[in-house]
Amino acid sequence: MVLWVFGYGSLVWNPGFQFDEAILGYIKDHTRAFTLACIDHRGTPEEPARTLTLEAKKGAICWGTAYCVRGDAEREMVAMEYLRKRECEYDLETYVDFYKEGDNVDAGDVPAVTGVLMFTSTPCSVVNKYYLGPAPLEEMARQIASASGPCGNNRDYLFKLEKALSNIGHQEDSVVQLANEVRKVLSIMRLNEEKIIGAQIALKTHLSPLPQITPSDATTTVINSN
Repeated sequence: MVLWVFGYGSLVWNPGFQFDEAILGYIKDHTRAFTLACIDHRGTPEEPARTLTLEAKKGAICWGTAYCVRGDAEREMVAMEYLRKRECEYDLETYVDFYKEGDNVDAGDVPAVTGVLMFTSTPCSVVNKYYLGPAPLEEMARQIASASGPCGNNRDYLFKLEKALSNIGHQEDSVVQLANEVRKVLSIMRLNEEKIIGAQIALKTHLSPLPQITPSDATTTVINSN
């Protein structure tokens, strides 16, 4: 039994399951898109995170890692149970051709591995309740900057992806652009927090507390006034 799984998001830096081999490479005619809601890992139902899926795009190249699980049916079953639980927001399991790094992207080359499993989502909110769809860069950045869930915050998901792609030598302009926009939003949020804290400190400094009058003080005051 052999199972191959393509990691293009968090699986690139955190596979989370036992594997026997990992190959750096790419698949064709797909591109990353932050159009999927995550409500149980990096977000909540009230404030969903924005995570990755893949969308079909003719001529596009998506770099990532293919993981291989070899052995008996039980090892494959354990890996699949873990992956299906982790990727529960994805409603599609698709098998694709995978090409190794060093292959000629533009040539009609032979794939290094065929039948590699990848988890993606249907790009339709009617069919897939987790599909958020595209949004302006600034809107996505604000959502990613603020969302957080049991497994951490949304921005770390994006920053770790950016770093992982850089580490394998295949940075993606759209990912870098979104990450920089999130940093801009976080900088503004921190600046606003500092301004609020500064204003609160200044207000407390300039307000002197009212004198507290005890019953004995009141008696003394009356006697002295006579």
